[in-house]
Amino acid sequence: MLDINYIRENKERVKKSIEARKAQVDLDKILELDDKRRDLIKKVDEKRAVRNAFPKEKPDQSQLEHMQKLKQEIDELEPQLKEIEEEYEKLMYQVPNILMDEVPIGDVSSNKIIKTEGEPAKFSFKVRDHIELGKMLDIIDFDRGVKVGGYRSYYLKNEGARLHWAILNFALDYVSQKGFQVVVPPIVNKGFALLGGGQFPWGEEDTYKLGDDEYLVGTAEIPLMAMHADETFNKSDLPKKYVALTPCFRTEIGSYGKDTKGLYRVHEFYKVEQVILCEADEKESLGFFEDLLDNAEGILQELGFPYQVVCVSSQDMSKKGALQYDIETWMPGRDAYGETHSNSIVFDFQTRRLKIRYKDEEGNIKHAHALNNTAIASPRILIAILENFQQEDGSVKIPEVLQKYTGFSEITPK
Repeated sequence: MLDINYIRENKERVKKSIEARKAQVDLDKILELDDKRRDLIKKVDEKRAVRNAFPKEKPDQSQLEHMQKLKQEIDELEPQLKEIEEEYEKLMYQVPNILMDEVPIGDVSSNKIIKTEGEPAKFSFKVRDHIELGKMLDIIDFDRGVKVGGYRSYYLKNEGARLHWAILNFALDYVSQKGFQVVVPPIVNKGFALLGGGQFPWGEEDTYKLGDDEYLVGTAEIPLMAMHADETFNKSDLPKKYVALTPCFRTEIGSYGKDTKGLYRVHEFYKVEQVILCEADEKESLGFFEDLLDNAEGILQELGFPYQVVCVSSQDMSKKGALQYDIETWMPGRDAYGETHSNSIVFDFQTRRLKIRYKDEEGNIKHAHALNNTAIASPRILIAILENFQQEDGSVKIPEVLQKYTGFSEITPK
């Protein structure tokens, strides 16, 4: 959430970000409601102050009548204020974050490649995709997955299941050794966590709802952020660095027709997520943004994958992000790069919603800055492993860094 005072003072910049994202937000309506809200708050506070100034003991008849009249007026104003505040708050939650200057303006075609690492392997045989390899190796079963779990469901089995856990545990170890605290958060979250984390209102259709106020989260970022809701730290407590390995759930309602085959886009998956809370300093935040990116790149380099880093465009990035870099890993079966990681700097957009603050050396209360990054997600990353390290006979070599986790160095056809 943006500060309303910032919106007033930087209306054109906010409007420019809204237009660049193709977001539907009535900024003038928000400012109009804020004017009414402030006016009503002032009136209610003034009347309460007058009422409270009357003597508490033995007021005369005139004072009693005046107090009763004030109470009546306050009782009439408070429902008006509540109604306006609810409408105002609802609209404020729809305002996206301010875009940094680096963000390309446009749709997905405007995404900008800023870095490429490694060369895609050249195969002397016809490349198989992960679907064909999964059947040959007897490690993926889509038919039974759909039978039991429905569309976009799957079973990982045998060495495929072991490989899945190997890559996740490798990534968790890699990040935790960088000084990140390992957390196992709840994945059933209350609505305030998703609203505060910026998954709502924009991602509601992509979220599984369990009860009146219970949801399955699509990323550990949500509970890791909400963990410190309504808390105020000392500056010396920051930065806070967390990493979590959790299941994730997404309905993928808005993606029908995209990547419908295989493991690329599924309803259930596991992810190692990195989250940082730091002081409200743009230079420091950008430094941590690079650190998170380095962690994700380091994992891919250890695995031996070709990849590219992409600066995501205004319409393709999340509404909460100020700047987003995606990492796309080479997938021979697609003959293209596929998104495997996302790295975002959010500044105080989430922490304002969640009221996560800290006290600086002068005693000033500030909202912390927040960042998040996908260290690894599986089974999508299994596509890259199976396809990049396949052999002519259909066997797949296991990257050396994973072998201590898997207990085997290759998977052979059954």
